[in-house]
Amino acid sequence: MTPAIDHLKRLGIAHRVHAYHHDPGTTAYGQEAADQLGLDPARVFKTLVISLDGKTLVVGVVPVSRQLSLKALAKAAGGKKATMAEKAQAERSTGYLLGGISPVGQKRRLDTYINTSAERLDSLFVSAGRRGLEIELSPADLQRVTTARFYHLVA
Repeated sequence: MTPAIDHLKRLGIAHRVHAYHHDPGTTAYGQEAADQLGLDPARVFKTLVISLDGKTLVVGVVPVSRQLSLKALAKAAGGKKATMAEKAQAERSTGYLLGGISPVGQKRRLDTYINTSAERLDSLFVSAGRRGLEIELSPADLQRVTTARFYHLVA
């Protein structure tokens, strides 16, 4: 169990948990999940913690097959400049380790933005809060539990 799975169960949100063997040598966590689970990378989403204007942390959720546009995320969040948060800052804020950061059940809930490509999917996959574990759920349910906004976030 992880905080993400516990949170979904507590809210009664329909979801499925998928486990796979995580290779400790990899750093392409999302692509590894897609490969190991035999999924289209457009359905597997990575959770990125971003520093907005050097003051506020926000989350961008984008397909592992695409690159987050920091400029688009800054615009979506009403900021001027977005940069990747430092590893320690992201882990401390979310309560998850890098490569296992879930948009669900974070220690401190951050404003979340999901790429619009998710809206066309019946279900998508996000980290369950641990490397080697993914949660499958509907984009609408992910949006609801994270109070996220859909926005075009990829370059």
